[in-house]
Amino acid sequence: MTAQSPEPFPHPVPPGELRASHDDREAVVEQLRDAAAEGRIDLDELDARLEQALTSKTYAELAVLTADLPRRESPGSRQPPLVLKGGLHGVSRGPGRWEVPGHVIAHGGVGGVKLDFTRVECRLPEVTVEAYGEAAGVTIVIPEGWAADTGALDPGIGGLKDSTTSDRLPGTPLIRLTGSGGMAGVVVRHPNRWERRKLNGNPVRD
Repeated sequence: MTAQSPEPFPHPVPPGELRASHDDREAVVEQLRDAAAEGRIDLDELDARLEQALTSKTYAELAVLTADLPRRESPGSRQPPLVLKGGLHGVSRGPGRWEVPGHVIAHGGVGGVKLDFTRVECRLPEVTVEAYGEAAGVTIVIPEGWAADTGALDPGIGGLKDSTTSDRLPGTPLIRLTGSGGMAGVVVRHPNRWERRKLNGNPVRD
């Protein structure tokens, strides 16, 4: 019996071409209405932008409608920091949905910490991740279209490995890394091949 060839892995879709959801469109509609109430755009422009928002199909089409408006403060920015400690056995957050605060503190410990942002909906302008690699390291996975600023992180002995791109999609948070690589280091990257395959093949269910 002849073995079947594996199906070719689909090329990842550019972030701006990803399909927007009803919630994504509704969030833009709310932001536009708030901007009109604050006098940032007039009623004629509001009507035009609302019509475009309700018919937009992709993130890129939505992003241009609010690119010249300030981002609203999200409730997550007022939350206390999320503290994760790797301990002996390790700990992870994600890849399922989880509420992202404005500040995350990750201590790798002996078991390590993995932070996966690939399935979260975060409307904060930026998220500070205070990472301490310690003995086992900290790994941070961010979606394509998100960007990371690693300039404030001390690489320590373990070092810093940043394989993210600088192509940031409008409306996405900036991940600002601080802390120290410690003995094992800190890694920040986009999803690898297997993680992308899992994301494509296993959609999130509410």
